[in-house]
Amino acid sequence: MNGARVAVIAHAGKSIGGGLPELRRRLAERGVSDPIWHEVPKSRKAPKQVRRALDEGATELVIWGGDGMVQRCVDALAGSDVGITIIPAGTANLFASNLGIPKDIEGALELGFTGELRQLDVASMNGERFAVMAGAGFDADMIKAADGGLKDRLGRAAYVLTGARALRQKPFRARIEVDGATWYSGTASCVLFGNVGSLFGGVRVFDDARPDDGLIDLGVVTADGLVEWTRTAARTAVSGAAASPFVRVTKASTATVKLNRKVRTELDGGDREKEKRLTVEVEPKAIRVHVPAAAKP
Repeated sequence: MNGARVAVIAHAGKSIGGGLPELRRRLAERGVSDPIWHEVPKSRKAPKQVRRALDEGATELVIWGGDGMVQRCVDALAGSDVGITIIPAGTANLFASNLGIPKDIEGALELGFTGELRQLDVASMNGERFAVMAGAGFDADMIKAADGGLKDRLGRAAYVLTGARALRQKPFRARIEVDGATWYSGTASCVLFGNVGSLFGGVRVFDDARPDDGLIDLGVVTADGLVEWTRTAARTAVSGAAASPFVRVTKASTATVKLNRKVRTELDGGDREKEKRLTVEVEPKAIRVHVPAAAKP
């Protein structure tokens, strides 16, 4: 980041440590006294400001917020040469934690100056990019119910509460093609794509997922009801999702999911519209992120 034109894209509603004033101060201490600075009230407002920062000549981007904020910025940035520094000010911060990024302002910002600049994959679902995960069914229903005030008040505990409610949703039928060949056809309660391994409160769902292998990990959950979901969750927490009899996993560079009805979807912890068809495609080495030199998720 030394000598670069630095831009800060910040979710004004998120905070850690001394907040945005501390970020300004620590940037100034590093010689970045006049960064391009854009604050947004909602993460969905971020892409416009990212494009504006690029037009203003930014070559390094500091993203302040959670996974939803990172996702929105990545969606606008992927394919560019801009370096990304993430300050994890959100609720779950799954992308940052998978990359080993510190949970404090000073430590996270330091990576922008001394960390390794690593090329990482992203994937897109129905044309919108994501960095952590995307899915349809149970996970999306859980995230939708936790959005807004409940997540703000309870943090990660909101997902536990809404997860119990989401168990009431009926399974759907899914036909999934992986790299052009039929891989799964049957009943499902959740279809999940992961670019990194640890999801949902730090549980490692996909054992060998890597954000730089040119592939996306794909899981289908067939569990239905409290008993089967409890068994699935317990087995996943201990041995990974593939160990559960109610889960099938694979890897893909492209995937097409056809459902028998419209089902709620999500990207990186943000709910999206209900869809009947999902098209997922990996974009290898699409972003450049400052990470600890030893971080190899």
